[in-house]
Amino acid sequence: MFDFTASPAAAGEFIWWTTMMLGLVVAAVVSLLLWLIHKTAVDIDNTASDIWDTGQRVANNTIHIPILYRINSGAEQILATALQINNGAAGIEVHANGCPGCPGCMIDHAKQEAG
Repeated sequence: MFDFTASPAAAGEFIWWTTMMLGLVVAAVVSLLLWLIHKTAVDIDNTASDIWDTGQRVANNTIHIPILYRINSGAEQILATALQINNGAAGIEVHANGCPGCPGCMIDHAKQEAG
């Protein structure tokens, strides 16, 4: 294809240009690989950040569990008291429905105050 025996300058120029093209191709491949490494590192960093944020939210929710147990205990006490009030109100309602003036209750009440 090329006859470099006739002109050593042409042979040197051909080798120089060939070397430049190979260097350009190698630089392009290295740049592509470095870009892919950078993109992968950014993806890993973003994923690790998401995992860290989620872990912090889980830890934050976990520290509230004892408080929820205390709230649940308080709610149980409120429910027990509310049921006692409800039962007392039902007893008063039953008595009021069957007692049209109830002198016996009034007398018993007067005796207890005097006594």
